[in-house]
Amino acid sequence: MEQTRVAILAIVVENPAYAEQLNQILHQYRQYIIGRMGIPYEKRGISLISVAVDAPTGIISAMSGKIGMLDGITAKAVYSKL
Repeated sequence: MEQTRVAILAIVVENPAYAEQLNQILHQYRQYIIGRMGIPYEKRGISLISVAVDAPTGIISAMSGKIGMLDGITAKAVYSKL
């Protein structure tokens, strides 16, 4: 069995037109998601989302990469040392 890592994906949504595609990607990886929190920041017209995951490194990278390829959405992963 491949070892997993715990990480947080920090997602900034600047273009809400791609929110549905973002949710489809998150749904695709739902078995790895521990929890998620979204904060709409109406003053700036953006949303901030944090997604806690427990998955193999390659899966986390793939998820972050797919999300980051959406227009107007940025994603970065921060890994625990566990």
